[in-house]
Amino acid sequence: MRLFALKGSEDLGAAVAHALWTELDPHEERDFEDGEHKARPLVSVRGEDVYVLHSLAGSAGSSANDKLCKLLFFIATCRENGAERVTAITPYMAYARKDRQTKARDPVTTRYVAQLFEAMGTGRVIVVDVHNFAAFQNAFRCETVHLDTRKLFCPVVHTLAADLPVTIFSPDGGGVKRAQLLKQAFEADTGAEAGFGFMEKRRSRGIVSGDLFAGDVDGAAVFIVDDMINTGGTILRAAAACRERGAKEVYALAAHGVFGKGVEQLFASPLLDRIVVTDSLPAAEQAVARHPAAKLDVLPCGPLIGEAVRRLHTRGSIGDLLGMED
Repeated sequence: MRLFALKGSEDLGAAVAHALWTELDPHEERDFEDGEHKARPLVSVRGEDVYVLHSLAGSAGSSANDKLCKLLFFIATCRENGAERVTAITPYMAYARKDRQTKARDPVTTRYVAQLFEAMGTGRVIVVDVHNFAAFQNAFRCETVHLDTRKLFCPVVHTLAADLPVTIFSPDGGGVKRAQLLKQAFEADTGAEAGFGFMEKRRSRGIVSGDLFAGDVDGAAVFIVDDMINTGGTILRAAAACRERGAKEVYALAAHGVFGKGVEQLFASPLLDRIVVTDSLPAAEQAVARHPAAKLDVLPCGPLIGEAVRRLHTRGSIGDLLGMED
């Protein structure tokens, strides 16, 4: 087996390698003055089961497009040089939010990205808590593995709630299933009953609307769960609604801390008791360094990804890592 992590994802790649009791394989990346680049493995990949990790959220000096292009070219390079199979590990998948047409002549970029991976000869794609699981799974014709973070977040919910009643809450209609699954996992793990709630959110041309609120949060520890946090506006909107209805404590849980421009308002808000994300993106650890006073916790997801890679390479069962029964 060969394991590579492209530039910008080295820390998470090292954590995955550590979980596998191995080290990252060496590779070269060169950027040219005109913006083009080249990357190549520095070890033989002929006949190997190759895994390439790169989280595809844009960052300073490297857009999502740059990262996607580099990953695709590196996969194709490995295939060109005889790799038996190449698995792309993209904990955060770029363009996953645009998975359907909501306006006339809209693109469906989730499907277009899937076609790019397939064109490069990708044998398998691994993601962590993608924006829309059904859309992701249906967009790809190659094998897909959707790793679920519920087992990471359940102990957090139990610890933070302490003796308070728990309500799992979705900040919009699109995340209802995600919140329901976390509720079920928490109840199965603890034997305690959890409440459930959600609120309406419609976005059109950057304007958010919708006032419907469902669920009883009065006196509860409310856990607002989403796949990602960018500026935090959606989370704060839901947190304010929960506080207005008597929530005693409010927490935000998300697999991916994108933390774009304007997220400072989220970190400074008294509406949230804590924010918990995984280290799927370097922006999470960077946010801790830049905002030491922020109520922000970062959970490691390297062991989860490493365990999935180990089982896939040895053809073991991965059902429990996917949040489904085998």
